[in-house]
Amino acid sequence: MQQPHKVPVRNLVAAVIGNALEWYDFLVFAFMTPIIARLFFPVDPSASSSDLNAILMTTAIFGVGFLMRPVGGIILGLYGDKHGRKAAMVLITSLMAVSMAIITFAPTYQAAGVLAPLLILIARLIQGFSAGGEFGTATALLIEMAPREKRGFYGSWQMTGQMIGLLIGAAAGTLMTVYFTQEQIEAWAWRIPFFVGLVIIPVAVYIRQRLDETEVFRNAKREETVKGTHISIGELLASSWRETVLGIGLVAAATVTVYITFTYLVTFATKILQLPLQETFEVQMLGALWVVVLTPLMGILSDRVGRSKLLITSLAVYLVILFPLYSWLTAAPTISRLIVVQLATGLCAAAFFAVFSTVMAVLFPTRVRSLGLSISYNIAVMLIGGFAQFIVTWLIQKTGSPMAPTYYVMFGVALGLIAALILGKRADSNEHF
Repeated sequence: MQQPHKVPVRNLVAAVIGNALEWYDFLVFAFMTPIIARLFFPVDPSASSSDLNAILMTTAIFGVGFLMRPVGGIILGLYGDKHGRKAAMVLITSLMAVSMAIITFAPTYQAAGVLAPLLILIARLIQGFSAGGEFGTATALLIEMAPREKRGFYGSWQMTGQMIGLLIGAAAGTLMTVYFTQEQIEAWAWRIPFFVGLVIIPVAVYIRQRLDETEVFRNAKREETVKGTHISIGELLASSWRETVLGIGLVAAATVTVYITFTYLVTFATKILQLPLQETFEVQMLGALWVVVLTPLMGILSDRVGRSKLLITSLAVYLVILFPLYSWLTAAPTISRLIVVQLATGLCAAAFFAVFSTVMAVLFPTRVRSLGLSISYNIAVMLIGGFAQFIVTWLIQKTGSPMAPTYYVMFGVALGLIAALILGKRADSNEHF
């Protein structure tokens, strides 16, 4: 059904600000990996690989949060399809507040012993559960409220919100390195980025409570009531298993981009390439800003040229440039080369991100959209993204090759390209609206 063209601005703002905060909280943990590793996972300083061992343990905790994402995706996806996108989004943000509070005030290993990493583990599990439902509900809301001719633009704000969260996290890391010494950061300043997110959460909850439910969803619920049908995982898998598999392929490309190309950047650049921390945070912030600006513009372009063209082209170019770019960077690591790599990969990522969420949303009918999106998204993120940082750190440690992250990203992008080619023109479809 055609959605009215006039969409309240607060609906778009509510979807984006909550989404940005959700991913800021989830991703800022990755930014702080080198610091959290020292504070919560102390190792024998005499061991030659002590830094990498600590990072391995911290990235494992980071990955454990992803084990809860399919669980959260299913439960919160069902909740969103039954009670509405608004109710689910408010619940998700409230859960994220709990996890952020735990991390903000958690004692370090020196103060509390094994209780310290245990608290971090609990917080990551709660984060994983809540984040598991964020993509499905926020994406469903954005696409369902969009005018038909602007679905690419509206959908682009899903990944723009994620990158805004990444940008804010990178900015927080940059400011920390500018205004605090290493001793101050490890003593207390590392908590500031988490505290900032904790303070903003009530604002996000308030805004999301004022959301209007989409007309598309209300119509689907009325039809469901009349027919007496109910949403189930079995129904989704039986009717949309091909779409679920294709969605997993697309998410594979998105998740390696977010968690390796951007989120893992600080750890990779400082620990493997031996580049300075402050400048690396600045490059990360520049790369995130670049993608934030480009993604909505690419979304507008997709509404004019078609989502399928942009989807296939962006992934194909992305796959081709990865190896030569990172070979050039690792051969002689410098901040200037790192900037070039981030801007080049960021251009491809922005073009892909612009259509990714919209293409995912049009795969599933309204009545199972939140659930379908959540299952596809979280299975791929758990399998490919959750332990990506742990895997590439382990590969670097075992092989001694700094190119290990590049191969992993190429693998994920290749899966996305295969899915895009199979989808073809169906990526431009509006059949479920």
